[in-house]
Amino acid sequence: MPFSSISCVPKDTLIHAAVKLVIAIIQPTKLEAVREALEKTDVERITVCDGQTFGRRPELTEMFRGRKSTIAPLRKVVLEIVVNDDFLDRTIKTISDTARTGAEGTLGDGKIFVLPVDQTIRLGGPVRGPGAV
Repeated sequence: MPFSSISCVPKDTLIHAAVKLVIAIIQPTKLEAVREALEKTDVERITVCDGQTFGRRPELTEMFRGRKSTIAPLRKVVLEIVVNDDFLDRTIKTISDTARTGAEGTLGDGKIFVLPVDQTIRLGGPVRGPGAV
């Protein structure tokens, strides 16, 4: 029986369930609301990073000490959330509904990306796969 290169477990016994990485780029003012909303939907493990974006939004300029200066890049917050497939739709909906400004949202509210995750390995123990999420 062939063995997996990631462990000493036969390939036939590895659990293959779909795990996704959700990357959400949102406005910093929406972070706490999004975190609380995700917690209510049982999505509690989130990585938060500061980010800066250059996008389609026109550059902002302001006067500082009599001189015009350009404000770029714009500050954003990047959320990285690894979820099993059964949590994917509710995670996306929660972020979309909570991070949006206004009824339909506006330019600069952010973006959500969803990527497949090949492996998940918990460093604190021998757990691999969906159980490690």
